[in-house]
Amino acid sequence: MDYVISDIHGCYEKYIKMLEKIKFSSDDTLYVLGDVLDRGPAGIQTLLDLSKRDNVVLLRGNYDHQAGILLANLHMLDDEGCPSELIELYGVWLSDGGKSTLAEYLKLTDEDQVAVINTIKRMRKSVEIIVNGKQYLLAHTVPGIDRSADYQNWTLEECILGEPDYEQCYFKDMYVVTGHTPTGFIDRQSVGQIWQGNNHIAIDCGAVFGKPLGCLCLDTMEEFYVL
Repeated sequence: MDYVISDIHGCYEKYIKMLEKIKFSSDDTLYVLGDVLDRGPAGIQTLLDLSKRDNVVLLRGNYDHQAGILLANLHMLDDEGCPSELIELYGVWLSDGGKSTLAEYLKLTDEDQVAVINTIKRMRKSVEIIVNGKQYLLAHTVPGIDRSADYQNWTLEECILGEPDYEQCYFKDMYVVTGHTPTGFIDRQSVGQIWQGNNHIAIDCGAVFGKPLGCLCLDTMEEFYVL
């Protein structure tokens, strides 16, 4: 089975419960659509667990991307020549969910710190897959529909910070699956639930804000939730 999940944001216990709920096995594939890190208490623990599973495909979210840059350059912060832009970004990161990630990271061995940085570097921008004859484009987020014709050339920035047009159908023959935006902001009736419409599937249910962690099986379209 092929499963998609997104925006775990350090909710390790919900993540583990989800694997148990879907009976995740070596015959399955789990696509994680970014934002594993920050805000929640155990983003690093979650990331390391995911990185050790051969049947997990990790895509990069904006929080993962920012954390990767800052963690890889922590040594520069004590340097008198450290760029002011990096110092400013570091402060923003800490105030927007990075404190828990940094605290976990600093407790790791040197080997595990390297593993975290390398895992973030390997996170993919987007993935195209076919399940049961249906084509899916997976990404943390996507740009506006005016960029749909050139989707194979979308930049990393567009795939981690883009603003989707949920009311528009991007492709008639392909489904777009994203996280990034909690579904309650797309449709108030979809708070804490997976949202579908216009060949777009949004799966960030707001787990780190006390809502369920959602997961979708692309083979059966069955939705799974854990609190």
